[in-house]
Amino acid sequence: MIRVGPAGNPVGYRGSTVSVFKKIRAMGLDAYEYQATYGLRLKKENALKIGENSRKNDILVSMHGPYYINLSSAKEETIEKSIHRLFDCAVAGEWMGAYRIVFHPGFYGDLGRRRAFELCRKSIGELISRLESAGIRDFTLAPETTGKRSQVGSLEEIIRFSEEFDNVMPTVDFAHIHARGGGCIGGASDYRRILAEIEGRLGVEHLHCHFTGIEYTDAGERKHHTLSEGFGPPVEPLLEVLVDGGWDATIISETPRKDEDARRIKDLLEGYLSR
Repeated sequence: MIRVGPAGNPVGYRGSTVSVFKKIRAMGLDAYEYQATYGLRLKKENALKIGENSRKNDILVSMHGPYYINLSSAKEETIEKSIHRLFDCAVAGEWMGAYRIVFHPGFYGDLGRRRAFELCRKSIGELISRLESAGIRDFTLAPETTGKRSQVGSLEEIIRFSEEFDNVMPTVDFAHIHARGGGCIGGASDYRRILAEIEGRLGVEHLHCHFTGIEYTDAGERKHHTLSEGFGPPVEPLLEVLVDGGWDATIISETPRKDEDARRIKDLLEGYLSR
């Protein structure tokens, strides 16, 4: 099964997040990524209601942690705060039934790629240890492939995190891979190459994806665009490859018109499935 949904509430939606799932279901969508990107401000009672209402409407929920997570900072205080914030996200994620906790791992900075990666790896291990010690068991951390070349988060790095820890699985942002690689995704063969690498090394049962149109420079990601604005990567061959490969996946639309483009992706997907 391939699920599709928006990153956050539909554009123009004026109701509460607790009640958004009926709206998402009415749009024919079946996934939702809760946005804690500017900090987690969620009471337990509301998190539990999110879980109840999402299950009632058969919406699969994930959570995106704060943008300012940096598990490879040269400052120990920054790493500690990042671990604490992700810990809180995992706790709230368990309340709401979020099946993935998505986050950007960190930045290379002056440490260089190898040292920054190792610091991220150590920080993820410490986070998992703290969660397990606190009795939090129902969580899957999902570091995301990142769009800027200054960030920890190449496909190789994300796969390596996932290989090392049982509680870690990748978030594959195809637009970020495209931008970081200078426009490296042109069609079905490129998607097959990426998915074959993930499948061959991780044997994933369910693939968590992000998708958007993206503008980039030599440094990588610059700006997200809607699917109709003509920026890559192309979505149609991705859907073709996922369907032909029998993948179970969730695709989260992160475009400026996230709900409309999620519906567009769903329409294209249904077209492939009906062939």
